[in-house]
Amino acid sequence: MVNSSYLDLLLRYVEKEKYMGYDPYDALNSPALKILSLKNKYMRIAFIQLMKKLPINIRPVLGIKKDYNPKGLGLFLWSYAKLYHAYHKPEYLEKIDFFVNKLELLKSKGYSGNCWGYNFDWQSRAFYLPKYTPTLVNSSFIGHALLDAYRYAGREDAFQMAVSIKDFILSDIKRKEENSGICFSYSPLDKSFVHNANFLGCSFLIRLYKFIKDDEIRDTSLAGLQYGMECQRADGSWPYAETPYQKWIDSFHTGFNLQSIHYFLEEGYGEACRAGFDQGVDFYSENFFLDNGAPKYFHNHSYPFDVHSAAQAVVFFSLLGEKHRRFGRKILDWMIRNLQDREGFFYYQKGRYLLNRIPYMRWAQSWALHAFISYISANE
Repeated sequence: MVNSSYLDLLLRYVEKEKYMGYDPYDALNSPALKILSLKNKYMRIAFIQLMKKLPINIRPVLGIKKDYNPKGLGLFLWSYAKLYHAYHKPEYLEKIDFFVNKLELLKSKGYSGNCWGYNFDWQSRAFYLPKYTPTLVNSSFIGHALLDAYRYAGREDAFQMAVSIKDFILSDIKRKEENSGICFSYSPLDKSFVHNANFLGCSFLIRLYKFIKDDEIRDTSLAGLQYGMECQRADGSWPYAETPYQKWIDSFHTGFNLQSIHYFLEEGYGEACRAGFDQGVDFYSENFFLDNGAPKYFHNHSYPFDVHSAAQAVVFFSLLGEKHRRFGRKILDWMIRNLQDREGFFYYQKGRYLLNRIPYMRWAQSWALHAFISYISANE
């Protein structure tokens, strides 16, 4: 078992901060940078990338305030639900209540079902999403967390919140169909087809199907799984997305894909994908980690070593057998030794020459806690 003192330090830090913090992508929450960007795509990207790469945190000077990030809250909810399942402490129920209520308040308005976005404007090469525009990724992660809050803590209100997400996915998210497969778009505002988003949305639907037995969500999720598996490359990998400039292969999105497929197999579906899943696990484990457990960011390039990559690997390998769980423990040990501060929080990234110590709440702390608890839950 992992030394509980490291977990306790992290819990004390995030509770002290009240789960609020900065994010690598929150540059446009600065009133000054928002004005200076002149609503120009490339200026927005430049400011976001600059703030993301700076190893010192100048956000307070730029008027960016700590805030709640819905996806981060979902990951915290997921962790505390599992903590309650493991230890049955009443204070964990209080935390679950806090996160469920906060997520209820932060739902994106005007959609067919419950959904969540980010607490900042976000510009990428593919699209621009104003603050709180819901995404399939955020809504799916939160959906998984809500299902486990119901599963482990009996929260009926969390379950009802989760059920409504299906209406957002089925009615508001764009889709394309090829043969009998389906790929969902990233958000209601774009037609960007990103593999991890599609996998995540469909994995949430197949888990939900166990509870509500709606044939539409079962059939839709299986069609999404089929599409994603048909896009797997011969070596077991997936490109990030389908646009020509989004063909990179990175660590944590590969982990998302594999974890999503695992949910299908766990629920008794997609057995025809087993060989592709196993090949994907082999590609992931053989190409994204150094011998000491350090998580490479890309399959063909090591730096930066990112806390998000390490945490997702621990989460995923904890779901598998003993051999993979031991591998996950090696990654967790590396993460603690190299990225955890004495105050308990986790640093953002370790580069070739610089260590970025900014304690991002969603990107680092919520994921680190998710990793700790996933490992502990798997080794009870």
